[in-house]
Amino acid sequence: MKVKVSRKAHFNAAHRLYRPDWSDDKNNTVFGKCNNPNFHGHNYELIVSVYGEIDQETGFVIDMKILKELIKSNIEDVLDHKNLNLEVAEFKNMNPTAENIAVVIWNKLRPHIDLSKDLEVVLYETSRNFVTYSG
Repeated sequence: MKVKVSRKAHFNAAHRLYRPDWSDDKNNTVFGKCNNPNFHGHNYELIVSVYGEIDQETGFVIDMKILKELIKSNIEDVLDHKNLNLEVAEFKNMNPTAENIAVVIWNKLRPHIDLSKDLEVVLYETSRNFVTYSG
């Protein structure tokens, strides 16, 4: 029997959507106010889900204490109260869109989740705008 278990988390971060190889006009046309040279911030909401068989000994798909710690150490400690463009290595040469942030989060967590289980990341940039990535 397969079950999906999820944990919610959040972090606050600033970013700027910008391509240095584009003109200011093109950046403004494509990214609008998200291209603010002084950056802007979001209160990101994150849902990390693990889908798999229930362990017959523990009754868990994954121990939620372990999932909580993985999210804290690999995501919250790395992204919270950071300027993504300037302080997070993955975004030195990658535009920190919600899509790219979700993929980075998934990539940071995947090595820590048993490969027999599926991993899904849902990232809310605002209450109305969110992305889902599952590998």
